[in-house]
Amino acid sequence: MKPITILMIFIGCLAGSGWASAGSPSPTPQAKTANSSASLFQSAVSAYERKNYPVALKIFTKLAEQGDASAQFYLGVMYDNGEGVPKDASQAVTWYRKAAEQGHASAQFNLGVMYDNGEGVPKNASQAAAWYRKAAEQGVAKAQFNLGVMYANGEGVPKDASQAVTWYRKAAEQGDAQAQFNLGVMYRHGEGVPKNASQAVTWYRKAAEQGDAGAQFALGGMYRHGKGVPKNASQAVTWYRKAAEQGVASAQHNLGLMYANGEGVPKDASQAVTWYRKAAEQGVAVAQFNLGVMYENGEGVPKDASQAVTWYRKAAEQGHAKAQFNLGVMYYNGEGVPKDYVQAAKWIYLGKANGVEADKAIRQIESMMSHQQIEQAQALATQWWQNHH
Repeated sequence: MKPITILMIFIGCLAGSGWASAGSPSPTPQAKTANSSASLFQSAVSAYERKNYPVALKIFTKLAEQGDASAQFYLGVMYDNGEGVPKDASQAVTWYRKAAEQGHASAQFNLGVMYDNGEGVPKNASQAAAWYRKAAEQGVAKAQFNLGVMYANGEGVPKDASQAVTWYRKAAEQGDAQAQFNLGVMYRHGEGVPKNASQAVTWYRKAAEQGDAGAQFALGGMYRHGKGVPKNASQAVTWYRKAAEQGVASAQHNLGLMYANGEGVPKDASQAVTWYRKAAEQGVAVAQFNLGVMYENGEGVPKDASQAVTWYRKAAEQGHAKAQFNLGVMYYNGEGVPKDYVQAAKWIYLGKANGVEADKAIRQIESMMSHQQIEQAQALATQWWQNHH
């Protein structure tokens, strides 16, 4: 599993207000100016937070042109998001850069994002990595995470799993859920660190408890297979369900399997169908195949050969071997489709090519076909294979 890059616009690093305690010496002219600028900046932030963008824009622009890094950053955000001004990525880059060059960490991160996405500047992974690093070294968790992704994928920096782990860990220890999940992946597969299932579980759990769907799915798998934790089907169901309810297709399919097999939950074919369908509608071939089986056998749904054919076909077109074989059988028997030996043989040939034991079925169907039909079926199977490989 490759780590996933998540890029975002990040607002932070607000300027503080100056003050003088009672009885202290009178402020110098420079201190008065600083206090005035800080007060003006805070009024702009307040206007921005109230979505009074014209006022915020006017003040931020004045301060930004005077060199205030935080105002430059905010001005970049406003151009980036089209708040009070027409959306303009190149202007956003201009202001992010001015703030970033003064050491503003959030501006450095956002400038990295702009280079990463090619927004307002030509896409440039090495520049993205350079700016992420500057922000990461100042402790910005999302920059640390993104820099970890760059090292994991070899984007803008040499591929280096141990460096990816280093930066994931820094972000993970700050509570970044995506970094915690990716660090778990690194431990699970032994990339950049020795393989360690219990450490993988530790980091998956931290992310899962924050609602990270990928981590919830992964943690479910660890419980189901007893990797890094004692095998526990009910815990597997718990975590699969959390991920499934967030729309993770593989979790939906696995939850369907748990219901179909009665693992960690009472056996329930209708619930199995419900979850298979959710995954199938997202294009998961094995879920499409399993849903086809449920319709063919009338498990959890009324028996319906045409629906079985529909779902077998969807999976078969994705190269699912058993679905190809079953679709061929449906054509052979004329179940849910008109009987068609050529189509039957085509799909059974493809199922065999993908690893299904089909010799007996092929002998049986070919005994019913003319030589011309066999050649036609072989040509159709070859054409399908060439189109999909």
